[in-house]
Amino acid sequence: MILMVCAMMLAADVMAQPLLKTHVETGDLEGILDGQLAVYKAIPYAAPPVGDLRWREPQPAKPWEGVLKADNFGPLPPQPTRPGRTADMMSEDCLYLGIATPAKSVNDRLPVMVWIHGGGFQTEHYGGDLWKHLAQRGVVIVSIEYRTGALGFLAHPELSKESKDGHSGNYGLLDQIFALQWVQRNIANFGGDPSKVTIFGESAGAISCSMLCASPLAKGLFRAAISQSGGSFAPWSDKPRALGLDASQKGAEQQGLAFMKHLKKKNIKQMRKMDAMELCDGNVGFAGFWPCVDGYVICDDQYRLYERGEYNDVPVIVMTNSDEGALFSPANIKAENYQKQAQAMFGDMADEALKIYPGNTDDEAWHSNGDAFRDLGFAWPSYAWVSLQTKTGKSPAYAAFLAQPSTRSFSPDKRRKGVAHADDILYLNGEFLTQPDKYPAEAAVAEIIQQYWVNFAKTCNPNGKGLPYWPSFDDSKPTTMQFSNGASLIMVPNREKINFIDRFIKSKREQTESQR
Repeated sequence: MILMVCAMMLAADVMAQPLLKTHVETGDLEGILDGQLAVYKAIPYAAPPVGDLRWREPQPAKPWEGVLKADNFGPLPPQPTRPGRTADMMSEDCLYLGIATPAKSVNDRLPVMVWIHGGGFQTEHYGGDLWKHLAQRGVVIVSIEYRTGALGFLAHPELSKESKDGHSGNYGLLDQIFALQWVQRNIANFGGDPSKVTIFGESAGAISCSMLCASPLAKGLFRAAISQSGGSFAPWSDKPRALGLDASQKGAEQQGLAFMKHLKKKNIKQMRKMDAMELCDGNVGFAGFWPCVDGYVICDDQYRLYERGEYNDVPVIVMTNSDEGALFSPANIKAENYQKQAQAMFGDMADEALKIYPGNTDDEAWHSNGDAFRDLGFAWPSYAWVSLQTKTGKSPAYAAFLAQPSTRSFSPDKRRKGVAHADDILYLNGEFLTQPDKYPAEAAVAEIIQQYWVNFAKTCNPNGKGLPYWPSFDDSKPTTMQFSNGASLIMVPNREKINFIDRFIKSKREQTESQR
């Protein structure tokens, strides 16, 4: 009898262990134990995009023999070096993903959250500890890497000619889609439910989520999306990306030709022979590479797609921060230079812009420059997203505004008045939750945000027991959830500025469409 009880206890203990060993389509895997999570840090989801595969769509990963120990993160994608980001940490062989799962069995069928990192489509990395606190709440977290910079987003006439679909330039987005397809085929082996996938990301990762919501290639790969500081609703032109306009493939190809000339190369064959880091160094001082409207991954001006209801209609949470631009406003900006920049940016609407974003002193110019950057780059696209989806979609859109006062920020400028760009990550990565004595208000907000995010992943609705009720967006009512010393509903924040940017973008769209 005693032996039977011991055997049953041993079996129960084994059953309670996280899934440290599993199998995917290319072979057996072994992860590591991190508390009550099984963590797999570097799973190849595609073949290394090197040699002849540089600037081509991702290809399937090759099978391996034996057991692959996924105990170390894969390398960073090649990007300009800086303190803490050295060349030996990078490799063009970068198409890996990480998984943290609380599942005890492949039959658990837990909701899945797929993180897409930011970095302006130029930098950053999929690794880190962001997933721990969310995964501990009962979801499987996947974090994916994708090609960035020129390696991820170079368009060129030769590359378009190589493609059977006549496209080039969106290789990083194709990586993301390829990774989501991999998740559909394999996540059940980590205790995840492929029918309950939520994508979420910050900055360029949020913009990626927006683009995936509009791409026909991503249809059916996820059932919900969370955007933290980003959306893709600007008009596009046939010129290289500038002045708030995205580029068509033709415009991106012009940038690719200029880049090749800048590198003193004659053709793509020569550029494929270049060292990956040499390409990154060549990118320094050159305009950053960005997704383009190629008619394949991105089919049209996303604003127009949403007006017509031509998008992947899934529930979304769209959040912006109160002082996003504080991270980007130059510390030494002068009032005179700011006013000249405003004239160049806003053209015929510059006088009105300088009333809404005044810059009569250097300090005022610093704040207004940041506010204009916030509204053009983050707040207006987010407003456009929830507003358009509310009008043309069937799925709910939830608007959020992070405004929690804090001494902790990624912005070093003490003039900051709110939550800077990327500060929202601090509410997900555990920095505040693990220091509640030092950051009591921030820790409380982090707890609320994480509960909302996980509820949304589990049910496509952020609401749950113990949380303030959060209705879907309604432009005429206080439905934006503000996170500041708790959570409360407000009207659209900075409405006068948003209305101005809305009219400015509309004029830009009309100008570009008349020129086509």
